[in-house]
Amino acid sequence: MAEFYVGLMSGTSLDGVDGVLVEFPEEKPRVALHRSASFAIELRSELLALNSAGPNELHRAALAANRLARIYAQVVADLLTGAGIAAAEVKAIGAHGQTVRHRPQEFDADPQHGLPATGYTLQLNNPALLAELTHIDVVADFRSRDVAAGGQGAPLVPAFHREVFGRPGETVAVLNIGGIANLSVLGDDASVLGFDCGPGNALLDYWCQRHTGQPFDAAGEWAAGGRVSQPLLDALLAEPYLAKAPPKSTGRDLFNPDWLGARLQGVGAVAAVDVQATLTQFTASACAQSVLRHGARSQSLIVCGGGALNTHLMQRLQAALPRRVVTSSDAQGLPPLQVEAAAFAWLARRTLRRETGNLPGVTGARGERVLGAIYPA
Repeated sequence: MAEFYVGLMSGTSLDGVDGVLVEFPEEKPRVALHRSASFAIELRSELLALNSAGPNELHRAALAANRLARIYAQVVADLLTGAGIAAAEVKAIGAHGQTVRHRPQEFDADPQHGLPATGYTLQLNNPALLAELTHIDVVADFRSRDVAAGGQGAPLVPAFHREVFGRPGETVAVLNIGGIANLSVLGDDASVLGFDCGPGNALLDYWCQRHTGQPFDAAGEWAAGGRVSQPLLDALLAEPYLAKAPPKSTGRDLFNPDWLGARLQGVGAVAAVDVQATLTQFTASACAQSVLRHGARSQSLIVCGGGALNTHLMQRLQAALPRRVVTSSDAQGLPPLQVEAAAFAWLARRTLRRETGNLPGVTGARGERVLGAIYPA
């Protein structure tokens, strides 16, 4: 019999929540329905502020987590209504939560007792409240188990990419462009490599909001009207993280307004629209370099996440990878805004079945682990 799971994703772009109802008739998942909800300006601002230290942040984080759980619950209700099914028919909800800190390499070692060094990752969520509101089991906190095993805790989607985009005997590259961009290389020998390439939309959205008042650069039209500043692009591409070998992961802890400001200060005056054009080229160049360095045998690049809707960015990617066909995941039957949410429905299913969800070759963990914590309804 078919099983239904819900996947919920709110990523580093901070634009809102994507929710999917996923059907598992056998092993291959099928998205039956997609619903989304935008964040109110106040909540978006608070979530962004909580990425940095601030006054009374434990209290503020707890309240923001409650608000997030209520938005999650509304998305779940919209999915159930749209599909015409009852909560009892859903096996579980996979809820990623909102990342506000990601520091897997900020080690807390205890050499005196021979304990391994461990970093941390923190996703705001209140899965107990979500279970209470929806009457559905919730699986959450997927990343911490991998970090506890010495891994980066990210990216976790390459295993799902292999499930839905892998092709026997062919190397396929899959690029997710959210706030941060991450690449999966699905090898023709069944190997999987995955890591965070660098910034995706995070800096683009920040600069667009600051200078136009819009939350994002729709289709990249503003950037398309500017010119790339080569000195600024060179300064951005000089970031050591980009040359670091995987396994690696990153987030707003590194790629944030202060990071951008320091590089702008070093190159002098650049028009706002030209900065946007340069940031777009930066994202495209960093991603393309990762594909060329680690996915040399790939002939295609499948792009998902919000960045796939940025026409100008997609054009820059194609220009940087002329020997590859760059397409949206839409062409593979899974629209860009549904991929990550579907991945966490898939991971939730694996958790309930006590199946491992991480790939040690991707995250650097000491071994395969069952991910997530279960909050019964």
